[in-house]
Amino acid sequence: MSSGTVPFFEVQAITLDLDDTLWPFAPIGERIEQVLHQWFLQYAPKAAVQFPPSAMRSLRERVIERFGQKAHDASWLRRQCIEIALTESGHDPALTDTAYQAFFAERNRVDFYPDARAALVRIARHVPVCALTNGNADLDRIGIAQYFHGQVTAREFGKAKPDPGIFLHACQTLGTLPAKTLHIGDDIEADITGARRAGLKTCWLHREDARTRHPTWPRRDFIPDLVFSNLAQLADWLEAQEPS
Repeated sequence: MSSGTVPFFEVQAITLDLDDTLWPFAPIGERIEQVLHQWFLQYAPKAAVQFPPSAMRSLRERVIERFGQKAHDASWLRRQCIEIALTESGHDPALTDTAYQAFFAERNRVDFYPDARAALVRIARHVPVCALTNGNADLDRIGIAQYFHGQVTAREFGKAKPDPGIFLHACQTLGTLPAKTLHIGDDIEADITGARRAGLKTCWLHREDARTRHPTWPRRDFIPDLVFSNLAQLADWLEAQEPS
């Protein structure tokens, strides 16, 4: 979308996805597997042998299939996987919390996209921002809570994106109408389709690292209100609407 074709409309607040929007999740996913495996090696060696990272991935799939009603709760799923791995390998399941804390510390060690943090600061100066995520990132641990009016998670709400209800709840948190709220995210279904169904404006963040998977917008029934390749462009767009 070139600068000459970008539409302008009123935005009173923003809901913002986190993983793969502010930072890439794939490197985090690789690190947390290794951190948990190293923890097993040190404190639960039989679990390390029986449940290396590949087996833990398979276990997670089985847990999601068995406990579908908990699929929205990333933290519960992770704890359940750790507890099962410890129990089935003959270790004390009481170790679950300590292992989870090792995982969670690494999960919240993020490497921002180059544009993201500075752009977030700029965006938050103009409109209130609510984090809206299916994941379990901790804004305080990451050090960016001060830029957010609030955070809505699938775990706390009880349903995950793309359920329209979670978007409407975020709007209530912000005190804005859906039509005056812009959702920004990378995921075509969870973010953009879900937000549109809830009546929000949408911005598809089409970053370079996603273009192999989706070179262009893939749906034919609708297009997002905005498409940008980074958050700095969205910040520019917001600032261009400010009265001079």
